Amino acid sequence: MKTRATTGLLMGFLIPTVWALDTYTIDSHHTMPMFEVNHLGFSTQRGRFDRAEGAITLDVEKHSGRVMFKIHADSIDMGFDQWNDHMKSKDFFNVIDYPEITFTSESIRFNGEDPVSADGTLSLLGVTKPLRIAITHFKCGNNPITKKEVCAGDIETKLKRSDFGMNTYLPAIGDDIVVKVPVEAIKD
Repeated sequence: MKTRATTGLLMGFLIPTVWALDTYTIDSHHTMPMFEVNHLGFSTQRGRFDRAEGAITLDVEKHSGRVMFKIHADSIDMGFDQWNDHMKSKDFFNVIDYPEITFTSESIRFNGEDPVSADGTLSLLGVTKPLRIAITHFKCGNNPITKKEVCAGDIETKLKRSDFGMNTYLPAIGDDIVVKVPVEAIKD
């Protein structure tokens, strides 16, 4: 009887904590990091990464959360193989020495029940710098096809590639990079 009472008491303390935290796994099929850069003053060129993964933890009641997001740098796609190979080289993403680009955050800001930004760190080419991402179009609900609970949104941020040591062809190829990521994550 004492064991049941102790177990019941422990469960009473644990259940609200478990229910308050929701963890979501990034859906790599519906999350595609993209970037934009000025090319020689003529045009805005865009690239994307085809493989990303991670997890998001949200506690809406406490207006808190965490993000762990990883991009596989060798999955870059600029539209044709020769350009992809150049972007993978030491001139740019140096995927042999730095195969991953990561963003981590322990600080998510909310407006009501919706996350609107996250302050964290971006690690790229062995350099880690603070970075704030904006979150828009945030929505949670049941996916009508998979019948699983999903939270999704659009992420956007800006950074300077030179801050991470990516200096090839500066200033002809722009230093200012716009990053846009549509993210969908499935509740665990």
